[in-house]
Amino acid sequence: QVQLVQSGGGLVQAGGSLRLSCQASGIIFRINDMAWYRQAPGNQRELVAVITSGGNPNYADSVKGRFTISRDNAENTVYLQMNSLKPDDTAVYYCNARITRRFPSGTPGGTSDYWGQGAQVTVSS
Repeated sequence: QVQLVQSGGGLVQAGGSLRLSCQASGIIFRINDMAWYRQAPGNQRELVAVITSGGNPNYADSVKGRFTISRDNAENTVYLQMNSLKPDDTAVYYCNARITRRFPSGTPGGTSDYWGQGAQVTVSS
């Protein structure tokens, strides 16, 4: 099966930095878009940043210029570097990947969205 395992997160003061990582593992044919979402208490989950398989990123307006999404295709890993953090960035952060599975024969199987387990990011003022 396929799974995403996150690392990183924690508590930081406003203006500080944190880095999140998320590695995919399993029987994978191809990883398409990879993304980071966040959900603050009482709010809906929102897209923070997305990166295509070719490395093209897009960001929510609220994080542009402060956050950087990147990926290492050889390691099936996506990163989120968060700088100049604000208290409003406090949320649980989830990675997401659209993954095409691989049959034992090596041919592509179905494509589904997978989620990491989430990581709390708390920014104190």
